[in-house]
Amino acid sequence: MSSISASSLHALTPYGWDEGWATAFAPYAAQGLLPGRVVRVDRGLCDVVTPVGTVRADTEFVVPRDPMRVVCTGDWVAVDPEGADPRYVRVFLPRRTAFVRSASSKRSEGQILAANVDHVVIAVSLAVELDLARIERFLALAWESGAQPLVVLTKSDLVPDAVGLSYLVQDVETTAPGVPVLPVSATTGDGLDVLRAIVGHGTTVLLGQSGAGKSTLANVLLGRDAMEVQSARDVDGKGRHTTTTRNLLALPGGGVLIDTPGLRGVGLWDAGSGVGQVFSEIEELAARCRFHDCAHGAEPGCAVLAAVEDGDLPERRLESYRKLLRENQYIVAKTDARLRAEIRRDWKRKGADGRAAMEAKRGRLRQ
Repeated sequence: MSSISASSLHALTPYGWDEGWATAFAPYAAQGLLPGRVVRVDRGLCDVVTPVGTVRADTEFVVPRDPMRVVCTGDWVAVDPEGADPRYVRVFLPRRTAFVRSASSKRSEGQILAANVDHVVIAVSLAVELDLARIERFLALAWESGAQPLVVLTKSDLVPDAVGLSYLVQDVETTAPGVPVLPVSATTGDGLDVLRAIVGHGTTVLLGQSGAGKSTLANVLLGRDAMEVQSARDVDGKGRHTTTTRNLLALPGGGVLIDTPGLRGVGLWDAGSGVGQVFSEIEELAARCRFHDCAHGAEPGCAVLAAVEDGDLPERRLESYRKLLRENQYIVAKTDARLRAEIRRDWKRKGADGRAAMEAKRGRLRQ
């Protein structure tokens, strides 16, 4: 590979370098560029671990006006060789997976939080009341990313008894079909061996709200105090943003961890299939509805509503499903003119149906 020796490339192995990445990088090796993985991005500059060490590079050369093409923590990139001044990231290799949320701005943009991840660990604190709807939101984005989600219930030592902890785990398992749910405690060590075994292979991104215990969890997995930790407020269990940037770190037992700042907002970004996976039981029920376009509102022969009435499906789950579908449709419609037109036609049709039903009702009353 150009002037890069095979022994030098071994330095990238702990960060996930494999034959697939070597093949993708081959055209750039012929140009004399260096392969590397982005471990941190900060204001247009990034730290890249390469075969010759960690280098600082400018990301300006990569198309900055497209938010989906900005360099992100976890990207594999080609950077200028030693001696280049300034040093640029010339290109990032095609991403295998990407965790994307809707940008906090009012513009129709997505924001990539992490690239090339295999596991999405959603940290949820047991020091406060569970927010199941927020967990569902995280899971929709996790499934959409192409990675395998895992819900980690932190601070399990604060739950006074095993029975109570079991009920909490069951609540989350119902919310997260097909997703492992693992209670852990950084204080007692419970559950940490299982977590280490999971994150010891591939790349894991650690997500959650401030105060969820992410930085503490990261320090435990790293075996050192790499992340600053602050106590959560007693009044509401919320914490400050102790992690301010997304950092990629090689774990001592194998695997790679990307720690992220606490997320106040988790907006969906074109996560239709992710929503479907989170609510797989509703999707299965919907296939048995009388009408293929059933909205699960008041239609006759609706299998979803029947399941709610029978107590087989919690009404909260259906409401959450409706909310996330509406939100996702709105986000997609902002960038899809054809979908916007379809939505307008649907609104007009429903309005016409409603007016017709009202006129028919009035006609019956006059008789």
